[in-house]
Amino acid sequence: MDSAVAVHRTLGPGLLESAYEACLAYELRKRGLHIETQLTLPIVYDGQRVEAGYRIDILVEHSLIIEVKAVESLAPIHRAQLLFS
Repeated sequence: MDSAVAVHRTLGPGLLESAYEACLAYELRKRGLHIETQLTLPIVYDGQRVEAGYRIDILVEHSLIIEVKAVESLAPIHRAQLLFS
């Protein structure tokens, strides 16, 4: 949380999600955390793995998913994204 707050305080509102994501990734790496960005998240349909275009914005230490949003307020669809992950 501290990293996200630091990025937002520095950059302020109004930028694209990709800008916040890149800076947050930098901030987390600077703090010594292992992160991966834009990981493909397949779905399994009828026993088959299907690459359906889902992506994890940032995966921290192989256990925490960060979904970066640059919106005024969260909509139900934003919460649904996290439930699927």
